[in-house]
Amino acid sequence: MLIPLILSGGSGTRLWPVSRRNLPKQFLALSGDGTLFQQTVQRAEQLPDAAPPIVVASEDHRFLVADQLLDAGVEGAAIILEPLPRNTAPAIALGALKAMASDADAVLLVLPADHLIGDPASFRNAVARARPAAQQGWLVTFGIRPDRPDTGFGYIRRADPIDAHTYRVGRFVEKPDLATAQSYLADGGYEWNSGMFLFKASRYLQELQQHAPAMLAAAREAFASARADLDFIRIDRDAFARVPENSIDYAVMEKTAHAAVVPVDCAWSDIGSWSALWLAGTRDADGNLREGDTVAMNTRNSLLRSHARHLVATVGVEDLIVVTTPDATLVAHRDAAQDVKRVVDELKASGRSEHALHRVVHRPWGCYDSLEAGERFQVKRIVVKPGASLSLQKHHHRAEHWIVVSGTAEVTCDDKVFLLGENQSTYIPLGSVHRLRNPGKLPLELIEVQSGSYLGEDDIVRYDDAYGRS
Repeated sequence: MLIPLILSGGSGTRLWPVSRRNLPKQFLALSGDGTLFQQTVQRAEQLPDAAPPIVVASEDHRFLVADQLLDAGVEGAAIILEPLPRNTAPAIALGALKAMASDADAVLLVLPADHLIGDPASFRNAVARARPAAQQGWLVTFGIRPDRPDTGFGYIRRADPIDAHTYRVGRFVEKPDLATAQSYLADGGYEWNSGMFLFKASRYLQELQQHAPAMLAAAREAFASARADLDFIRIDRDAFARVPENSIDYAVMEKTAHAAVVPVDCAWSDIGSWSALWLAGTRDADGNLREGDTVAMNTRNSLLRSHARHLVATVGVEDLIVVTTPDATLVAHRDAAQDVKRVVDELKASGRSEHALHRVVHRPWGCYDSLEAGERFQVKRIVVKPGASLSLQKHHHRAEHWIVVSGTAEVTCDDKVFLLGENQSTYIPLGSVHRLRNPGKLPLELIEVQSGSYLGEDDIVRYDDAYGRS
């Protein structure tokens, strides 16, 4: 059985301000149809004899994963929730343990959720070429044929051939300087390290036992104490905190005697920066990649990305990145794209929220957009999905006014349950037990005006919740 193992724990800080902790890049539609996560799952689904995927994701993103799998039409996926990040080696161990619970001979195809592959057919062929070596016990990685001397990737040096398509790994090389990268490109025997792998689940656990036994023991303990929660496999936080943190490259691949590489040319990109997205995208005659409401006059070789209701205009510039969201704007030189992470670090250090939270916040029932806020008031636009409902709850410090813009709202307020249509409104007094539900087949949109002495999201007492939140 070929089981795709989708690793979806990344934070995507180099694509700020669009990618943030609560909505990282794998869950964004950056290029092509659907989000990067959905594209990854659907590519895996198209492989011959592929089983439903195993997804390892952050606990904070559980409903994003479930919603995007549903939207992509993917059924039967197992979703393992990491309570805290421990890097790729432990995440793959959890996936391998889950796979072996179904099939002791399972072959894992390990795929990061945030990569872009422009030539899926070449990718499928590479997986097929790697299968024999993986069945024989090799830990196969996919090496991307380099087309430029890029200093943002690690490299793999090919050694002796194992078969017509697969080679032993000679060595793994850290991200090089430009001169070294140019020498690797001229040499022809190096590939970029893609972070994609194919191997038997049992062989990975054997190698982990040999090279990182404490990690494997702790991962087994954490997996054994996991519990089912709705459609999720929730890993115990205390047990997982005891798992040593490390990547698969350092923990296993650089130490094993059974590392192999299959070279592939599949228009791959890890979308690791805005400049990488510019390279991967379809640019106009002036070399500009433009999305949204943009005007580019005498502008060349730039990436312009506008929020839906925000015009971006440039005049007389080149090699720039200009990205807007409702609450932040990034302007950077393309050559400095890798340094965007420093902005995120600065926002964290100064105690600001823009590194983690968007103005639009997604919830399992829909989303809300904080339109305006001031002393003792806040205005939100709320969208509730058809058939979904918020929790039965109350607030100690605020009252709420609800105005229906479109759709139908079923309102519970203390002992009353009633419907509101378009242009109708109601008042939820402070301390009232209330619930909002969308009984219709179309999204419900309303404006909520909050007023009170404290308006934080933690002023919620939940009595009943369909999504298991406390």
